[in-house]
This record gives sequence, C-alpha cells and structure tokens, in this order.
Amino acid sequence: MDRIIVVDDDQVFCGLLKTVLEFESYQVTVEANPDALVPLIQHMDQRPTLVLMDVHSEQGDTLDVLRELKNDEALKTIPVVMTSGMDRSAECMDAGGDAFLLKPFRPDELIELVADIVGRS
Repeated sequence: MDRIIVVDDDQVFCGLLKTVLEFESYQVTVEANPDALVPLIQHMDQRPTLVLMDVHSEQGDTLDVLRELKNDEALKTIPVVMTSGMDRSAECMDAGGDAFLLKPFRPDELIELVADIVGRS
C-alpha cells in the first residue's frame, strides 16, 4: 500500500488531508515537525511513496528540509509535493520539489496530483 507522509503543523489541515488521502486507500503518516522528516524516513521499514510538505512551519521555512531530503542518496527519489498559501512554486522546484500546490486547493486537485505522481492514474 502506498504511504504518504504529510508534514504540516496545522492539525486541522492535517486531519483533513489524512481523511481525504485515506479515503483514496493511501496510508498516511502525519508529522508536525519538518526537522523530524528525514530521520523518520530513515527509520521506516518501507520508504514512503510521497511526501506532502507545507513550505511554512512554526520552525520556519521547510526548503532546507526539502534540500536535505533530496541530497540524501538513499532518499532523493522520494517525490515531494510542496504546499503554501503563497506562490512559492519556483523556490520549491529550485530546491528539489517535484510539484507545488497553492493553498487553498480542492481535494480533487490533491487526489489527481498524488495519483499522477504515484502512478495510479
């Protein structure tokens, strides 16, 4: 089963994403602290199929976490979809992101993008 890690410090938003994605038969892990993402993945038995990460968190900008993930030889092939309420798509793509979703987005936009990336379309 495809596993998606959602990295966002907004608990309500994470709950909504988790519900939408689980309805589509994805396993979802939620992580509020972006700095915990790389260690979390490194200790998982099975690599996630995709990471969905907000650009802004209480700890600050998550682009450094994205770069760290993409610079790790064992993890760099994991697709990362970045999200933000501001159009920071160029910065996210330059940092190694595979796609960008501008908030607010509709659930069907998310489902379609995720399905395209994980090959479920």
